[in-house]
Amino acid sequence: MKNTWPVIVATLVAVLFSSSVAAQTRAERKLAGVLGNAKAVEAAAESGKKSSFFCGNCHGADGNSAIPEVPNLAGQNPVFLLEQIRKFAEGQRKNEFMEKMIRVLSDDDKVNIALYYAQQPVKPRPVGDVALQARGMEWFGKVCIRCHGEQGRGNERIARIAGQQPTYLSLTLTRYRDRTGERIDPLMATNTAFLKDEDIKALVEYVSHMK
Repeated sequence: MKNTWPVIVATLVAVLFSSSVAAQTRAERKLAGVLGNAKAVEAAAESGKKSSFFCGNCHGADGNSAIPEVPNLAGQNPVFLLEQIRKFAEGQRKNEFMEKMIRVLSDDDKVNIALYYAQQPVKPRPVGDVALQARGMEWFGKVCIRCHGEQGRGNERIARIAGQQPTYLSLTLTRYRDRTGERIDPLMATNTAFLKDEDIKALVEYVSHMK
């Protein structure tokens, strides 16, 4: 009798993958159905505020993080946020706490939380080092603007970086440059490869003060 384990394993992987895709499709369909309907968005965001109570411990109740290493979620594109939720749920992005918490959320919870944080304004930062920001603006134009946009607000596929936590930005840029992070993005790695520490500092000073 031939060994059937490879076939069984392959079948299980296919079933799990199909289930995951189907679940995300339901969430995506729900989000698409809500967007464009102001009343539906408002109702979903209100529900998301309640569902996100555990998120506020790290990301802030309004999505403006009080922890330097933790990113703001406020003002992010809801489609982008929903995709990051999916990645954590499936282990494509690694964070033990995030992975466990997200897996208990329903599709409705995920969509509502994404819409809630997307509607929250990013809190402006106090005026910083103007000279350093000027240098950072030059680097922003060279390495960031093509993907993140002139205002640094990203889109459905790319994160908003405007007003982001400076420590988080610095850690993320350094990890991409040094290729020491868990996330792999060839474009980010290429664009940050030639940045020196002082360049990253200037870039972070500018980006974190963008509105």
